[in-house]
Amino acid sequence: MGKQKNSDRAEIFAKLQHDSAAFFEHVDDQVDWTVMGTHPLAGRYRTKKDFLAHTFDRLDRIMRDGVKLTVQHLYNADDTTIVEFVSTSTTLDGKPFHNTYCWVCRFAHDRIVEVRAYVDSALVQTAIDQNESH
Repeated sequence: MGKQKNSDRAEIFAKLQHDSAAFFEHVDDQVDWTVMGTHPLAGRYRTKKDFLAHTFDRLDRIMRDGVKLTVQHLYNADDTTIVEFVSTSTTLDGKPFHNTYCWVCRFAHDRIVEVRAYVDSALVQTAIDQNESH
């Protein structure tokens, strides 16, 4: 993989720090996105709309300034990018939401078409339990 493609992909994922909508412009509408675990966000989503409704939008509602993810490491190989993130969000009850994530993403024609996402399940569960009723 060339340096330009590495740079392009790094720029795509960096958008999750300040403008998640700009990031999701690079995700295919028919993405196959699996969130691993046994928490309320876990499941397999077959469209971007479904994924957003059940995960990002749900978390946005319990975060003071929405979901903010900072790239810690990014690895590229052919059509696959593996990204490790840390969340820099704060929940509605004022607690830091410093979750860790690892996404294994497959690209086709410069669009993300498949993702397997791993998160700290217990932290997600606690944040939802303590903030969704607000």
